[in-house]
Amino acid sequence: MDLTARLFSLACRVGDREKNRGLTDPEDIIPHENIPFGPLEETQLLDVYTPRERTLGEKLPVVVSVHGGGWVYGSKESYRFYCMSLAQHGFGVVNFTYRLAPQYPHPAQMEDLDLVVAWVKEKGAAYGLDRERIFLVGDSAGGHLAALYACVCTNPECARLYPTLSPNGFVPLGLALNCGVYLMEKVPVPVELVARLTLQLLGEQAGEEDYYNASPIHFVTRDYPPTFLMTANLDFLKGQAPLLREKLGEVGVPYRYRVFGTDRRPLGHVFHCDLRLEQAARCNREEMEFFREILRSRERIEK
Repeated sequence: MDLTARLFSLACRVGDREKNRGLTDPEDIIPHENIPFGPLEETQLLDVYTPRERTLGEKLPVVVSVHGGGWVYGSKESYRFYCMSLAQHGFGVVNFTYRLAPQYPHPAQMEDLDLVVAWVKEKGAAYGLDRERIFLVGDSAGGHLAALYACVCTNPECARLYPTLSPNGFVPLGLALNCGVYLMEKVPVPVELVARLTLQLLGEQAGEEDYYNASPIHFVTRDYPPTFLMTANLDFLKGQAPLLREKLGEVGVPYRYRVFGTDRRPLGHVFHCDLRLEQAARCNREEMEFFREILRSRERIEK
């Protein structure tokens, strides 16, 4: 890991410590912790958070959360309270740690996401999870990974580029993409930071084709899942979301687009993870309601 990535990781660690300071597990959520989902049982671990009060035998719709951290930092521990807050909306939430760059270059992170989806489908029922109703949430680097994985699930051309992934017909019912990267070739300022982190993910030898293949925006089709797309007025990646919004509209994918923050109450990158913010609660509530709308629409069709 180069110096820029090390300093970035340190800043993230300090920020996460402050963001989560004093928070405690909500009493209405049951945590199921440190469950292996892959062959590296010491590192490929997930938690499942489920509402304590639910109807006997009820199967919970599932949210799989893909954490951020510039592809070089992060774990399920730093997203614990955020994910528990999503579970309070009546979802079973899967919070996992994926392998990090540069030790594990692209697409190792998506391979871990693929393994987590397979785990939900194979073993999630033991935790009350409904394997037929799975959504993905991701922010920053996690937004990139969730967005690109959805391309693998819905676009055969993209799937051929990633033969180590085998979603086996799985398509997320919906996505919530927060402050993510969707076009790797045109990452806005701070260019040096994002450029260095991208090199950690793709490698120093990566060429134009590698950047193209890692950019979700090139592989979005009309079969892409309905998407809640969010950024903030002081998000340093705020130039990315409008690019994906344009693509979604071009191919006819249902989406909801939100830019949070005002001049009087500005909001920055991944503000929605700071549970002390009223705007974070509003954003997360809107995203979970977006998923609920998808579920209601599906139920009407099935009837």
